[in-house]
Amino acid sequence: MKIDVMIASEKHLKYVGTINDTIDESAKARGTGIARRTDEYITDKINKGKAIIALNGEEFVGFCYIESWGHDKFVANSGLIVKPTYRGLGVAKRIKRAAFDLSRQKYPSAKLFGLTTGEQVMRINTDLGYVPVTFAKLTDDNQFWAGCKSCVNYDILQRTNMTKCLCIGMVYDPEEIAKKAADQKANEKKQSSKIIRLLKKVI
Repeated sequence: MKIDVMIASEKHLKYVGTINDTIDESAKARGTGIARRTDEYITDKINKGKAIIALNGEEFVGFCYIESWGHDKFVANSGLIVKPTYRGLGVAKRIKRAAFDLSRQKYPSAKLFGLTTGEQVMRINTDLGYVPVTFAKLTDDNQFWAGCKSCVNYDILQRTNMTKCLCIGMVYDPEEIAKKAADQKANEKKQSSKIIRLLKKVI
């Protein structure tokens, strides 16, 4: 078995119906929502080179797409799904990594964010550098939140005035990551200089 993970293209449009059906089946099984998109929406993501697909030969295995919000200040990796028969093989992690890399390539300055109820996705996001945040730190783009309307838990989001739901919000902030890296480098340099000074005193 050889599972290939790639940027989806026009030749993968035949899987659109299967993708949405798999999303629906997963949402029903979990009892929590992955908001279903229209076939036209998924088709548009594929045509614009904003989707990742995994295949075992010609068999559909998994999918994820990216979308920008708030004038490209935020980018979401959404709709991550893997067929039940292929779970536990690390496919979700490979798809998420590919979507992450595609997002960073297309929108290098944007904050990457996502909403999820899945423990596995939370672990993958954490490995990529995402941190949990309140919904207030996510995009305020109304079109993004409108996408939650097809989720079975949308009434919770409404009752809390769009501040919380069953999903956990997570964000990867490239500026914050760069700042932490710079601080760490400065601290390492400081410690190195301190050690050198101590060694000189000993000598």
